[in-house]
Parts: sequence; structure tokens; C-alpha cells
Amino acid sequence: MIDLAEDTRSNPLLRLGAQPIALTAAALLLLITGVTSIAIWRAYTGAIPETDRVVASRQLQARTAQASEQLVEKTKGLEATQQESIDQLQVVQDQLTTMKRLMAAQQADNKRLSEQVASLNESIDSLRQSFASARATETEAPSVTRRKPVRHRVQASTRKRSRG
Repeated sequence: MIDLAEDTRSNPLLRLGAQPIALTAAALLLLITGVTSIAIWRAYTGAIPETDRVVASRQLQARTAQASEQLVEKTKGLEATQQESIDQLQVVQDQLTTMKRLMAAQQADNKRLSEQVASLNESIDSLRQSFASARATETEAPSVTRRKPVRHRVQASTRKRSRG
């Protein structure tokens, strides 16, 4: 036991361990002093980290909500723009279809009219040919003395009678 007594004299921690109540009281006193000094420091500076964190988190939530609302508004704007573009494209497609139909009808009319013009040209050519052949037959045939029309003959015979 002599060995234990010598160890306690050389090591001061072992001496404190012999009185656990005093050690616990000293630790408790240090803890209370620390908490009190932190509370006094916060009260003096007016800065409470928990409140600052709550305010910062609320501001972050507000910014997030605002950004989310802006995204929703921009998305709605894009949807509206996209729908307008789709509507305009549909109108253009309808106009294109109408123009194609009108163009096809106009081409059909042009074809019909060109066929009619060709038919008229053929008719005119055949009339020219028949007129040319009629002239050719007149020039080839000997000239025949023409008789006076019946009226002239009747009038001439009446004149002869009245003179005579």
C-alpha cells in the first residue's frame, strides 16, 4: 500500500479523483459559467444565430417560391407562345391547301381553255382551207354568164311593154 500512497503524491490527478464530488462540482461550475457567458454575449450583441438562421431560411424559401412563380409564369408564357405558333401554322397550312386547290382548278381551266383554243384554231384552219379550195375552184372553172335576177328581168320586160 505504500506504493499507492507514493503514486498519489506524485500524480495530482489521482488526488482529485479521490474527491469525486469536488471534481463534479468544479466541472458543473465551469459548464454553468460557459453557458452564462454565452447568454450574456448573445444578449449584449443582439445576435441570436438560431433567429438569424430562421430568417435566412425564410428568405431562402421566399426567394425559392418567387423563382418558382417566375418559372411557372415563363412556362405559361412559352405555352401561350407555342400555342399561338401552332395556331398560325395551322392557318398557314389551311391557306396553303386552299391555294393548292385554287391552283389545281386554275390549271384545269387553263388546260380546258387551251384545248378550246386549239379546237378553234383547227376550225379556223379548216375554214381557211375550204375557203381557199372554193376560190381555187372558182378560178379554175370558166366564167359563166350570169343571169340577171328575176326582178330585173320582170322589170325589164315591163319596161319593154310600156315602151312598145
